[in-house]
Amino acid sequence: MSTIDPSNIPPQILHRNLLGAIVPRPIAFASTIDSFGHANLSPFSCFNVFGVNPSTLIFSPSRSGQTNEVKDTYLNVIEVPEVVINVVTYSMVEQMNLASTEFPRGINEFYKSGFTPVPSEKIKPFRVKESPVQIECKVQQVIETGDGAGAANLVICEVLLIHANDNILDKTGMIDTRKLDLVGRMGGDYYVRASGRALFALEKPSGKSPIGVDSLPENIRMSTILTGNDIGRLGSLNSRPTAPEIEKYFTSADFRKISSTHSGNAGKILEEAHKLAHTMIAGNEIFKALLLLLAVSNLANTEM
Repeated sequence: MSTIDPSNIPPQILHRNLLGAIVPRPIAFASTIDSFGHANLSPFSCFNVFGVNPSTLIFSPSRSGQTNEVKDTYLNVIEVPEVVINVVTYSMVEQMNLASTEFPRGINEFYKSGFTPVPSEKIKPFRVKESPVQIECKVQQVIETGDGAGAANLVICEVLLIHANDNILDKTGMIDTRKLDLVGRMGGDYYVRASGRALFALEKPSGKSPIGVDSLPENIRMSTILTGNDIGRLGSLNSRPTAPEIEKYFTSADFRKISSTHSGNAGKILEEAHKLAHTMIAGNEIFKALLLLLAVSNLANTEM
């Protein structure tokens, strides 16, 4: 494994490595305005939500890594501490990319990139009509982390209003992530599309008492066949099979098939059981998979 020491490499190389590793990043398509009323629109991938009471969004229009100049967005929020954070969908990603161009100060990126400015209700900067979620924010604080090239400027925002298109809401009126078709920023020139088969659901274990990976026998934890995801799903079960359940499983068709096919070869039985358990877990038969694994583990221990 390679080790990178930030103190021994140029900032530009560190920047490329960090942004290549910390992915995907959501995109804040930030709309601001200066004291003369000139609109600005620019995307930033150093962005996220950090709390809801008070509601807190933070994004960073960092200093240029080449020239050390600050962004127009940074200058604007200092002059007029307000911003609209617009989300970016796949259908608008090319226009967003165009808006990221370093145009001279005062140039309106709405017009350069072909987006439609819509008046906000509580603040001066415009919303992007084409974005399905537009968040009006008040800038509470700007933290400059340094004055060198590539230094971050953390723009800490409080949410005042959220505008969401009706067609991306579910039946309860909540924003449905599956309907957004958002894009995220990767390293280099790469983006990722968060929709369709790229989306998957994981039930959170909070509020439950999972057995944990540490409760599994060593041959399961150190399996070369079961994946880390397989092990994680086994450890997420709320209970282990009981001794009577394991004993009963010895008579099951799955167990009999494996044990009879490879009779007397404990290593081969263990291998085949792990392969079958991997398939079971993929089919969401997690408890049954653990039953098989524990039964075979007991058999292997007995034969040893």
